[in-house]
Amino acid sequence: MFSFFKKKPVAPEAPVAAPVAAPVTTPAPAVTEVAELLPIEEPAEKKQSWMARLKAGLSKTSNNLSVLFVGAKIDDDLYDELEAALLMSDAGVDATTYLLDELKRKVKEDKLLDAAAVKVALKQLMIELLTPLQHPFELGRHTPTVMMIAGVNGAGKTTTIGKLAKHMQTHGQSVLLAAGDTFRAAAREQLMVWGQRNNITVISQASGDPAAVSFDAVQSGKAKGVDVVMVDTAGRLPTQLHLMEELKKVQRVIGKGMDGAPHETLLVIDGNTGQNALAQVKAFDDALKLTGLVITKLDGTAKGGVLAAIARVRPVPVYFIGVGEKIEDLQPFVAAEFVEALLG
Repeated sequence: MFSFFKKKPVAPEAPVAAPVAAPVTTPAPAVTEVAELLPIEEPAEKKQSWMARLKAGLSKTSNNLSVLFVGAKIDDDLYDELEAALLMSDAGVDATTYLLDELKRKVKEDKLLDAAAVKVALKQLMIELLTPLQHPFELGRHTPTVMMIAGVNGAGKTTTIGKLAKHMQTHGQSVLLAAGDTFRAAAREQLMVWGQRNNITVISQASGDPAAVSFDAVQSGKAKGVDVVMVDTAGRLPTQLHLMEELKKVQRVIGKGMDGAPHETLLVIDGNTGQNALAQVKAFDDALKLTGLVITKLDGTAKGGVLAAIARVRPVPVYFIGVGEKIEDLQPFVAAEFVEALLG
C-alpha cells in the first residue's frame, strides 16, 4: 500500500440567509475534505523493497554515473565523462548543460577537492532540479473528480488506470471508469476486466464516439455521487494530428458534462522511450494543458534521466512512477528517493 488520503478542510461558502421573518438557526455548512495521495511511513522492509526495485530499474544509469567518481580527479576529464553519461541517460542537452554548469560553480565556491564530495553535490543539484515536479495528487475538491488519461499505445495507460482505481477504492473512494478508447477492443476488454475484478462500474460501448462515452460517464458519475470518474482515451502518437484533435474534442465534451472538468488531465509515459517521452509531453501539453504525468516501466532498461529533461523544458508535475506490474509498484514520485536510486 503506497499512499494514503490526508484530509484537509476547504473553506466553506457563506450560508444563504433563510427567507423567513422569524429568526432561525442556520446549521453550520458541511466542511468539504480534500484528499492528497501521499507516501506513507511504511515499515522499513517495505520501503527497502520499493527502493530496491527502483534502484534495479535505474541500475543502468546508476552504474554509468557512479563508476565515474571512483578514484577520479576533479578535472576536465571528469566533467567530460559526466556530460557523456548524463546525455546517455536521456537527460538531454539543456538539463545536462545546466547540471554541469551548476556543478562546476559549486565545486569552485565550496572548494570541493575529492570525487565523493562532487558526487554529493551532483545529487543535491539533481534533487533541487526534480523537486518542482513533486506534487501531491489531490481528490475531493469536486464530486466527482473527473480525470482524463492520455498516452500512446504501449505506455501502460490502461493498466495504470486500473492500478489507480483499485488504490482509490481501497481508501474509500468510489470510482467509475469510462472506456473512451473505442478504437481498440482490447483496451475496452482490459478495462472491463479491472472493473469486474474490483466491482467497479465501467461505461462502455462496443463502437461509438469516445466523446459521447466520456460525457455519459461524467453524467452517470454525477447522478450516482461517485467520488472519481476516470476516462481512458485512445492511444495515439502526437504526430497523428487528426487524432489529437479528437482528444481535444473529448476534453471539451467532458467540460460540457461538468463545469471545470476534467479536473485532472494526465499523460502516461513509458520510461523506456527516452527523449521521445519529452516530445510526447510537449505535444500533449500543448494540446490538452496537462496537469500531471505518470512515468511507467522504470523496471526495465529505463535510463531515468528524461525526468531532468522534463524538469528543464516542460515541468509538468510527475504524480506517480511505476516499476512493475503489481499495484504496489506504482508509487507517488519523491524527488529525493528517485535521485538516490539514480546516483546511489
